[in-house]
Amino acid sequence: MRKIKYKKGRKMQPYNLEYTGIHKSKDSELQLFVYDDLNLTEYEDFKVSDLDKLIDKQKTNWINIHGLNNVDWLKSIGDYFKIDNFMLADILNTTRRTKLEESHDFLFFNIKSLLPTEHSDNISVEQISFLLKDGVLISFQEKRSDFFTHIRERIRTHSGIVRIKKADYLLYILLDAIMENFYITLENEEDKVEELINLTKQSVDPVILEKIEKHRDNLNFLKRSIIPLRDSLYDIKSIKDDTIFNAMEADSFSFFARLHQKSLELLEQIDSDMGSLESASNFFFSAQTHKMNEIMKTLTIVSAIFIPLTFIVGIYGMNFEYMPELKRHYGYHTVIGAMFLIVIGMIIYFKKRRWF
Repeated sequence: MRKIKYKKGRKMQPYNLEYTGIHKSKDSELQLFVYDDLNLTEYEDFKVSDLDKLIDKQKTNWINIHGLNNVDWLKSIGDYFKIDNFMLADILNTTRRTKLEESHDFLFFNIKSLLPTEHSDNISVEQISFLLKDGVLISFQEKRSDFFTHIRERIRTHSGIVRIKKADYLLYILLDAIMENFYITLENEEDKVEELINLTKQSVDPVILEKIEKHRDNLNFLKRSIIPLRDSLYDIKSIKDDTIFNAMEADSFSFFARLHQKSLELLEQIDSDMGSLESASNFFFSAQTHKMNEIMKTLTIVSAIFIPLTFIVGIYGMNFEYMPELKRHYGYHTVIGAMFLIVIGMIIYFKKRRWF
């Protein structure tokens, strides 16, 4: 799992912009959708200077940016849309937690998108930022991915109400798509937690305990990612009655309330899964203790059986000159028979007491 390193993030200054993510080899690309209920136009591979003639203020404009490695290129976008350095620093610094920033004419939102890694117990992380300003939605992605492929198809095919609504509704469905990734990641974790619970009932291999701790870390990471998202979505709900804030339409706040409800559901499910992992961990230690007790009980019974035998051997091994049993013809057989009967008697006694 990719850990968030706050040490480097703290050193970053707003006037010294630097991309802190891991996708440094990805080229920066621009994609623009300009649409309304009747028309749709797509643009790719254009320059920032072309935005003046491409953006239509009467329509919904979605600018999607892939790749954050070209800082100078992003600065030019920031200059065009009058994005201050503090906001650009938050876009480039992937160590930041999910946050919301709003003013009377813009809404800034960044979020962590999580997905399970194939053939691994790790979780892949990508930071995605959104800026809603003057009817234009700008999304910043660290790399090209398929998070929003189905949304692009909905726009192209005029499916649903996305072409009717404004950019704030587009922001809602983009955030909803990212939250679906949380559900996918959580479902993947739940499947593995269920496997671990079954394994703890079959084996006490220490590897199982390592896997339990690994998935506990994953769930904690999920929780740390969702909690600030929940708080940010609640903040969007709270600005509904703000007469100064006008970057969103009044009827769009209910959509973000649904996202807030989803974040609460995710957190409740994570807490439930954490409890299941805790139960699996306790069961593992109980099974391990039980197995150890069974081993110790077996060894104790064996030792108890040999105590009287050792006593008899010790008596006849004292080498006294006058021991009448030593002179008897069947003395050896008598002692061996007595020892055998003692063993049988003790086994029967232990069986009746259900000690094994």
